[in-house]
Amino acid sequence: MHGFGRYLAAAVSARFASEGMGMAVVLLALERTGSAAYGAYVLTAWLAPHVLAAPLAGAAAARARRPRLFHVAALGGFTAAVAALAVLLGRAPAVVVLAVAVLGGCCGPMVTGGLSSLVAGLVPAGARRDRAYGWDASTYNAASVTAPAVVGLVAALASAAPAMAVLAASGVLAAALAASLPYGAPGPASAPGGPRAGLGAGLAALWRVRELRAITSATTLAFVGIGSLTTTSVLLAGGLGSPGAGGVLMTAFALGALGGSLTLGRMTAVEPGRLAQWALAGTGVALAAAALSPWLAVTAALFAVAGVCDGPLLTATLRIRSECAPEAVRTQVFTLGAGLKLTAASAGAALVGLTADAPARVLLGGIAALQLAAALLHGALAARGPVPAAPGPAAGAATAPSAGSAGSATAPAGRRSPGAP
Repeated sequence: MHGFGRYLAAAVSARFASEGMGMAVVLLALERTGSAAYGAYVLTAWLAPHVLAAPLAGAAAARARRPRLFHVAALGGFTAAVAALAVLLGRAPAVVVLAVAVLGGCCGPMVTGGLSSLVAGLVPAGARRDRAYGWDASTYNAASVTAPAVVGLVAALASAAPAMAVLAASGVLAAALAASLPYGAPGPASAPGGPRAGLGAGLAALWRVRELRAITSATTLAFVGIGSLTTTSVLLAGGLGSPGAGGVLMTAFALGALGGSLTLGRMTAVEPGRLAQWALAGTGVALAAAALSPWLAVTAALFAVAGVCDGPLLTATLRIRSECAPEAVRTQVFTLGAGLKLTAASAGAALVGLTADAPARVLLGGIAALQLAAALLHGALAARGPVPAAPGPAAGAATAPSAGSAGSATAPAGRRSPGAP
């Protein structure tokens, strides 16, 4: 597990910066322009490129001859965009601000799935790697709890600009820690004279490998609901007579998710596909119960239970990607999966905006139904046989052995799915 502690520190730092952007951008726009809508437009420009940039980022990372330089440059670009927005938002022309947000968003996939793809090269295959993915998942949950709180506190004590500066400093720390990680030689996708996995190879793997197809489809559907949970919680708290308690509900959910990832997410004896189904079903049931609760305290407790159930989902997802993704396209699989989930969450946020006039209990019930539907979808897709992989260069690249990469950040994953191409 050489370097894994530094990896966790880098992941927490990078994801802290990423999780804090949503609140910081809106607060800064409101402070300088008086328009929260302007902040929402900038945030949309920040999030929109994720799914489009994901395959490009994954392919570039797999082909990079100097992976350390690539990862540090991606984190550096992300950080530079955060710092630039802190200076430019509300002062420079909108087109310049939006362009900077788009460029920063293009680096986003390397902060999420791109970093997670390094775990397989830092921790040997088996139970230790499964536990490592539980720790990796907890970095997302820890960031989602702490980043909004720190941004809100700094903005209240000073202003939104220093809050953005804190996020930029966290990004600098992440880049510095990433530079210290052990990286090995490029994998088979970038070996001179060898077959290369194309930009569509990661998407093909997500479809052809049964386990990847099941978890990607299920989590994408589930995140349409999760993306609308923040807005729905605000509406629900208002309906319960406490308009300002929406943050309390989301904090309860985030704290529950952190606890779930650190406890249930470390159940390495449970097959990850089964763990994912339990997580989705449990989240759906808890949110459905919360939709029926007439008391805020009970609702908050049920949000926490939903978070505990949701916590192991990311751990299971990361384990499935690592075990089942062909080595040559592993980083593409990680970045694409993360990009699809984030895009689905953005779509969910937009949908709840269009249906905000509906009763909040109905909206929360719809979110719960999406989690239950995702659990059923995963079960249905995982039960079917894999789609046969077409022979070709990409398939060859996906199964080509890697020499001398053990113990490095580009080392091959452990066991492979029988249905892998």
